[in-house]
Amino acid sequence: MIMLAALVVLIDQTSKAWAVSALSDGERITVIPPLIGLRLLYNPGAAFSIGAGATWVFTLAAAAAVAAILYAGRRLRSPVWTAALGGLLGGAASHLLDRLSRPPGFGQGHVVDFIDYGGLFVGNVADIALTGSCAVLMLLSLRSVPLGDVADKGHA
Repeated sequence: MIMLAALVVLIDQTSKAWAVSALSDGERITVIPPLIGLRLLYNPGAAFSIGAGATWVFTLAAAAAVAAILYAGRRLRSPVWTAALGGLLGGAASHLLDRLSRPPGFGQGHVVDFIDYGGLFVGNVADIALTGSCAVLMLLSLRSVPLGDVADKGHA
């Protein structure tokens, strides 16, 4: 779980560093017309810039998510749960890193977004990891796949 999370953070932060250095703020570069483009944005809020005035709330939520995933990860025995929580941990940790280290300041940093999905929204690699991991977690929950050993099912 930790290794996958570290890989997600590494890829996300590296791609964001590239985007900041290579893209002009707001300029859209078409990659796969009309579906995918590149456009650098700094997002103070959540998805679709919701809650842009409450950045500190998202900082606390990301920190709580990281702590909760690390706590839950202690009981992991299922490879698919391990992968799903690893992706979720990596995405949350990378967003937390942005919130703590980017302007305008500690705990209020804006997340770097640069993957433009046909003008509908702009995201990043961490968002892909978070969305994919959430989808897998929903399927695992719907199928009642246990987090730990079958004998541990009553405590999952």
